[in-house]
Amino acid sequence: MQQLKRSGMDWDNGMAPEAPSAPETLAQTGLTLGFLSDLILRILYTRGGMVGLDLSRVLCLPFKIVEEALTFLKNEKCIEVLGGDLIGRISYRFNLTELGRRRAQEALAQCTYVGAAPVPLEDYVEQVYRQAVTAIEISPESLRAAFAHLVVSEELFNAIGPAIVSGKSVFIYGPPGNGKTAIAQSIGAFLNASGGEIFVPYAFLAENNIITVFDQAVHEPAEDRSSPRLEDNEATIRRLLNAGTVDARWVKIKRPVIITGGELNLSMLDLKYSPESNYYQAPMHVKANGGVFLIDDFGRQLCSPKELLNRWIVPLENRVDYLSLASGQKFQVPFEQLTMFSTNLDPKDLVDDAFLRRMRHKLEITPPERPIYERIFNSYAKRLGMNPCPAAIDYMYEQYYNRGRCPRASDCRDLLETVQSICRFRRMPVQLSRDLIAEAASSFIREFK
Repeated sequence: MQQLKRSGMDWDNGMAPEAPSAPETLAQTGLTLGFLSDLILRILYTRGGMVGLDLSRVLCLPFKIVEEALTFLKNEKCIEVLGGDLIGRISYRFNLTELGRRRAQEALAQCTYVGAAPVPLEDYVEQVYRQAVTAIEISPESLRAAFAHLVVSEELFNAIGPAIVSGKSVFIYGPPGNGKTAIAQSIGAFLNASGGEIFVPYAFLAENNIITVFDQAVHEPAEDRSSPRLEDNEATIRRLLNAGTVDARWVKIKRPVIITGGELNLSMLDLKYSPESNYYQAPMHVKANGGVFLIDDFGRQLCSPKELLNRWIVPLENRVDYLSLASGQKFQVPFEQLTMFSTNLDPKDLVDDAFLRRMRHKLEITPPERPIYERIFNSYAKRLGMNPCPAAIDYMYEQYYNRGRCPRASDCRDLLETVQSICRFRRMPVQLSRDLIAEAASSFIREFK
């Protein structure tokens, strides 16, 4: 099995990675003529007859490459060709013959994937390393902008920066309700703002098997401001006929921030395979390459912490992962994301020293001191259009926090939103008072005594 190698970074002062260039020949796609022909047969069988323009759109390949496979299929008497308009062969309509339908059924029995042509595994690996998190330029000023909406102590802020720069794993721990998830999301926002967009393929090909990567549920396409949002047929034709354009098999996205919690189990870290479709879906941590992968509520997963950590010892140490196909074959993929573990539990009860050693950065998120609590409280009150009310904060400390309840940053949001609901129900202006915070607290905190 070939070892992965990091290529040189195509970065300049933190600018976004270079876009993959469109292939100009079939050989440059990394696909064989037979593979592309079978994919075209499946598309025509499931979607019916299509013009060359639409086939190129579905395959995300230049027409001159698609045309090579269409010529082969025509010579094999698998398709028939109807003339088009004056635009040329890209406007011809292609239909399956009876022989072509049988061949398409055979191709579908082998694999049901219909969509963009996959990229070679080697191209995927190279692009992931080009856009690794470790290549992002970072400064305290740029990081503060991403955290402007949060109230974070200076000590914690100074620990977050080096953790991002390293691109290594981060262990975040502390009592619930103090912003562990919000911090991870803010790190993701920073990567989006300062790291630029990245490219992920619709799918890649490994050991002649298709693995889908782009997932609309977790990948947010980036708007390309250099071109119009909607492309007319004439512009599409020019793009599909001309060389030197961006490879349409890749999707430009914002750096992903993927969060998983108690639902995580070991099977979710492997390729998802369907025997009926005979192709694979990449696991979550592969979809997170180039971004942030947060394991929230660590220790409450369906599998034990030890099982989960054993699964990730090699990826965390060597920054590569091994994925297994249904045939038993294995291949390597990059493990190039900022991996974060967040837990409310005592780390000593979850992991051993060997694991903690692999966690390069350990961030303890403690309950807020009163000055920080007041800043959070007042900031959220302002956001809700409420008047400042120091007496409300005094009440919380007199009745709860000075009597044993640990203050939480999330208390500010929960209490003030409850006050807002009380005001709206009573059809009175949204306002803040000692009496209203007392009423909200009696409802919210009662069950926690």
